[in-house]
Amino acid sequence: MRQPSPQSQQIPVVVLAGFLGSGKTTLLNHLLHRSGGSRIGAIVNDFGAIEIDAMAVAGALGDSTVSLGNGCLCCAVDASELDQYLEKLAEPSLGIDVVVIEASGLAEPQELVRMLLASELPGIVYGGLVEVVDAAEFDATRARHPELDRHLALADLVVVNKMDRAEDGERVLGLVRSLADRAAVVPAAYGRIDPEFLFDCRPSEERIGQLSFDDLHDHDAPGEHGEHGEHGEHNDHAGHLHSAYDSLSFTSARPLDPRRLMEFLDSRPEGLYRIKGYVDFGPYDVRNRYAVHAVGRFLRFYPEPWPAGEERLTQLVLIGSGIDAPALDQQLDTCRSDAPHADEHGMWGVLRYVRGRDEEPAEPA
Repeated sequence: MRQPSPQSQQIPVVVLAGFLGSGKTTLLNHLLHRSGGSRIGAIVNDFGAIEIDAMAVAGALGDSTVSLGNGCLCCAVDASELDQYLEKLAEPSLGIDVVVIEASGLAEPQELVRMLLASELPGIVYGGLVEVVDAAEFDATRARHPELDRHLALADLVVVNKMDRAEDGERVLGLVRSLADRAAVVPAAYGRIDPEFLFDCRPSEERIGQLSFDDLHDHDAPGEHGEHGEHGEHNDHAGHLHSAYDSLSFTSARPLDPRRLMEFLDSRPEGLYRIKGYVDFGPYDVRNRYAVHAVGRFLRFYPEPWPAGEERLTQLVLIGSGIDAPALDQQLDTCRSDAPHADEHGMWGVLRYVRGRDEEPAEPA
């Protein structure tokens, strides 16, 4: 990756956005492992009490990670609070070249860009908006949330991800290009893009000015600090994507029974759009935990060794619209296992959804 100019004292801050399950964490992990000599800092925002996405990138980032869970950053903090997190990452001792804000899958990119443009930190500069699109789910997502067209128009770089899973990826690619106003549009699979894009996607002054006046200034908001108000209090965000979604966080110190869990997953309601986390199957596989990744009806498990010294827990976050969270929690509770030994065929249902040899994990830890 190209190093910033020595004359430049400002660290670009890139907003990484995209709907639930589009592949933001996958893309960020790819960039972290292929950043060359550059150092990337990250603010990771999870929609749920268990910070699954932050867990997935923490190993690569260490002290260069700020994790914000259980809510959307666009409503959870104001510009001054965001400056506090950015100031931490801008510490010269960390040597960070670029900061990536991985937004929740239900965040409002417009709000995050507005906050960055309002930053009072002299060492920070807005570095552009990267919007990640799930090519396989694009039509259904756009029909459900037409406001995503506006997100694409704001973007400086659009990554059309999961092209390998889309039946008509070229059509989706052309459609996205028609919706993205002057943004670079890049096809990808498994979030694999050139890390150089982190520096190249920075918008021109002309484009920032256009976005500021046409899209980012809320003239009806109280006070000069926009929708969060003069003192940071949060106003009505009913128009944001997350206003229609609920989340359920489930943790179990007891292993889960694979047959019961597959019965739960096979019968999950339509409104339950996103499931992510880690499952402990106990005696069925004592060496591995299983990362689970579900978007719509798509489901995959990814076995990986247990991190050394980490407590063996099942940790899941479920996100959906119109879901009965207490009922889902009760159903998951019945998946806990008391069996000291595994039956011979218990894992067959799970193994049907384990990735193939040539398929990379959707969200590698």
